[in-house]
Amino acid sequence: MKLSVIIPCYNCVAYIATQLEAFTQQEYSQPWELIVADNGSTDGTLEVVKQYQERLPNLRVVDASGGKKCAAYPRNRGAEVAKGELLAFCDADDQVTPGWVAAMGEALSKYDFVVGNSDYTKLNLPWVVKACAYREANGVNDNPYYPYAAGNNIGVKREIYQAVGGFDEEIPILDDVDFCWRVQALCGVKLTEVPEAKIYFRFRETIDRMYQRWFGIAESNILLLGRHGLSYGWGNLCRDLVMLGVRFPIKILSRATFARWMMDLGWFLGTVNGMWKYRHGRSQS
Repeated sequence: MKLSVIIPCYNCVAYIATQLEAFTQQEYSQPWELIVADNGSTDGTLEVVKQYQERLPNLRVVDASGGKKCAAYPRNRGAEVAKGELLAFCDADDQVTPGWVAAMGEALSKYDFVVGNSDYTKLNLPWVVKACAYREANGVNDNPYYPYAAGNNIGVKREIYQAVGGFDEEIPILDDVDFCWRVQALCGVKLTEVPEAKIYFRFRETIDRMYQRWFGIAESNILLLGRHGLSYGWGNLCRDLVMLGVRFPIKILSRATFARWMMDLGWFLGTVNGMWKYRHGRSQS
């Protein structure tokens, strides 16, 4: 087996058929498999997945319900049973574009660690794109520590994945950033961008879910930074607070700008909560 594609999922009945349908259109000259690692879905997700097993004979379902409800746990369970020498990861609520599997496979034949790109327009309303796009990781993202990428569109050689011990299941959300940093720090491997490996990315669809997402990311960011000996300085936190006040009159002018302000608020409050929860110093990120 050349390539294993791993999809972690949890209660994605509304979206996973779109993703699996996209995989029925993939063509790749090398043997590949598709692994859905289910984190304990209770909404009928598995019933939808099973309907695709005839159309996708290379599709396997892995029970990843025994651990934490996070992306890292099913990613690791999928990787453990994967037969491919190359591992690619994507998410259940997105949609791979035609040629994604081949682009990932070919890229990993040349490079050790790769990331694709995201298109925001197909699966999201215009106001949602306007609100969310500026905050999301897309391709290789620069950082003073190490570059990073989102885990919904990355690929890595199995030997590299095993060398760093997979994804950290103790980090609730930013396990993908942590994985990118550890691969580069421990293995000296560069993160290479592959624009041909494009996915259609799905944002949160309501303002309250956008807020919750960025609260959770900010809280997890404090844990992530502490793991790497970094901190989010008080100066950064004060800056965030000042900007919340400065931007508020502007952010309420439209649904998109209000959503952006609510995500900024989620980031600030999540950071404060993370500082208290994890007792770490403060960060750069």
